[in-house]
Amino acid sequence: MSSASVFQLVSDITRRHGVRCILIEGFAVNYYKVVRQTADVDFLIRADDFPKIRDPLHDAGYVRTQAGDAFVQLRHPQPWFLDIDFLLVEEATFSEIESKGQLARIAGQEFRVPALLHLIALKLHSIKFNPKIRYDRDLPDIMNLIRINELDAQSGEFKELCAKFGPAGIHKRIVDGI
Repeated sequence: MSSASVFQLVSDITRRHGVRCILIEGFAVNYYKVVRQTADVDFLIRADDFPKIRDPLHDAGYVRTQAGDAFVQLRHPQPWFLDIDFLLVEEATFSEIESKGQLARIAGQEFRVPALLHLIALKLHSIKFNPKIRYDRDLPDIMNLIRINELDAQSGEFKELCAKFGPAGIHKRIVDGI
């Protein structure tokens, strides 16, 4: 493998195969000035695009460890290549998040990251649909993103975001926590 990092590899493969991706989770949180350790790299892509990059990623050494209708997790045998998770979404969702995203430079590669509210919406959605695993991981990220980026958690827009994407009672829990 000639890529120096997982970021270069994903950038090269997605560009070569015409697949757009959005960097989400830990590295996107870091983009918004919240320092957080992460053991993998997470990308949002269109569900129809994953088959285009599956074989090139496999050829680069990545093997699928888990998969579902909306996600694929890949692992590389070399420890310096971080695991990769792909969140698979429909075109409309992808386009909405992409259109408002920010450009970020990570390890010398340019990626789009979601707008702050979209990143929080993704985290709220994760909590809602997998609370046992995601609450302790994503709730602190949300509260830190609000604090550090001086987001108004009492605004109507933020309350609506919590109601639409999060579990019942999440807005109060967030406000009480910050």
